[in-house]
Amino acid sequence: MNTYHTIFIGGGINNLVCATILAKSGKKVLIIERSKFLGGCIRSEEIEGCIIDTLSTAYPLFVTSPAYNELKVDLDAEGIEFCTTETPTGTILSDKSYALIKTDREKNRADYNNLSSKDGDKFRDEIGFIEQNADFLFSFLGKELVTFSMAKYIVKYVWKTGIKDTLDKVGAFTSNVRNDLPKHFNGKELQATLAPWVLHTGLSPDSPFSATMAKIVAFTIELVGLPMVKGGSYKIVEAFKNIIEKNGGEIQLEQDVEEILVNTNATVSGVKTGIKTYNAKNVVASITPTQLYGRLLKFSTKIPKKVSEDANNYKYGMGNMQIHIIMNEAPKWYDKNLSKVTYAHLSDGINDVAEACTQAKNQELPAKCTIAIGQPTATDPSRATDGKHVLWIQLPECPNFPKADSSGELSHLCKGEWTEELREAYADKIIHRISDYISNIKSATIARKVISPKDLSQLNINLVNGDPYGGLCEIEQYLVFRPLKSTKNHTTPIKNLYHSGASTHPGPGLGGGAGFLIAQHLK
Repeated sequence: MNTYHTIFIGGGINNLVCATILAKSGKKVLIIERSKFLGGCIRSEEIEGCIIDTLSTAYPLFVTSPAYNELKVDLDAEGIEFCTTETPTGTILSDKSYALIKTDREKNRADYNNLSSKDGDKFRDEIGFIEQNADFLFSFLGKELVTFSMAKYIVKYVWKTGIKDTLDKVGAFTSNVRNDLPKHFNGKELQATLAPWVLHTGLSPDSPFSATMAKIVAFTIELVGLPMVKGGSYKIVEAFKNIIEKNGGEIQLEQDVEEILVNTNATVSGVKTGIKTYNAKNVVASITPTQLYGRLLKFSTKIPKKVSEDANNYKYGMGNMQIHIIMNEAPKWYDKNLSKVTYAHLSDGINDVAEACTQAKNQELPAKCTIAIGQPTATDPSRATDGKHVLWIQLPECPNFPKADSSGELSHLCKGEWTEELREAYADKIIHRISDYISNIKSATIARKVISPKDLSQLNINLVNGDPYGGLCEIEQYLVFRPLKSTKNHTTPIKNLYHSGASTHPGPGLGGGAGFLIAQHLK
């Protein structure tokens, strides 16, 4: 019977990266995807002749990743191009003041100094601190953590740095946004520009590590901007597919893996779908711990009780909403300098973000949520024709099961579920708020698509209750504790069965980090 070197469960970015690397090294691989689309959270579609990215859209983590470094030549050959602007992001406050993060460091310094005395100089100091410690930080964010080599690295680092200085740095690394940013920056604009970005890493302003993650994001955005795939995100999925198949790999869509097969020696032997059984030496599952241990391995007697308990207790985070707008003309911002910003946040900063997180976790619609306004056609004009423009709007602080509206306006619709009526009413409320900044967003809209947390969970089995980050990213489920305290790195209690995806280290994003790490072990 035909045996594969590696079978991949799920066709998201991590498995695409891993399968591509293995196929290029001559390994026989098979990807099995339960939906009719490869890509996981990478999906594009056409509305009114315009291309929208249904879910994720920007690739700063990928273009700075070791996976891209290894696969760039192949992706270039498939025609993959990334588009950026000189003004990748910024935050607009309710009084319409704002700060932008540009790809020009000295312009950022000058701009922030103009907003508040010495904030630009202090910003350069903080980003410089990230640069100076990049090897240490990115070792933790990009390598397997529970290994002898990592232990040796840490011992060598402490020996070289000194115990006291090491502890001081660890204290700085683990600080949260609420305590850290006001200590360094006086201006409300710069604080507000950095604070919302922690939401895109699955954290909140009160989370340990959130200050460091905000600065890493700023460092990365200054370096590469917020790259988008020219022509739509799905182009990169098609490129991965082509490379895999050209190197002898196979892909099966619309097949749901029902069971991972394990022999009496606690070694994986293959998978079973509703159609057939496939044999393999290795299996890589890009799914949540809930799915892996609660569904695909539920018949196995080889899973330790502690692992099953940890998987059963795995926690998920806030929900996410997407609003896609097609306009028949360019957005009319109150300030033309905002027209080329790839991601513009609407927020008054740390307290607003923290309060919205608390309200969402309490299953309430936030009174004043953070709004991320993406402008794909400002970055990649090829996505629209005939003068049309696309807005990609994300609400990262949504209740999973809304029971009330903190503002009271929509409480009559909040009954513990995202109904179509609530979804559209909440989107109306968000668009009305945006209209204070983009005057023609209502009059120029010719099409709208809204995706609630409930819709997200139905689009992708890994987006549990609308959480796009593969599970809570707080310290108890982060770094060495991701995915579970009772498992190590990407291994499982079953030999040759590997766990991948956003639920595993290094966590969510489009960097393909988990897939790259597993590929180094298997190729």
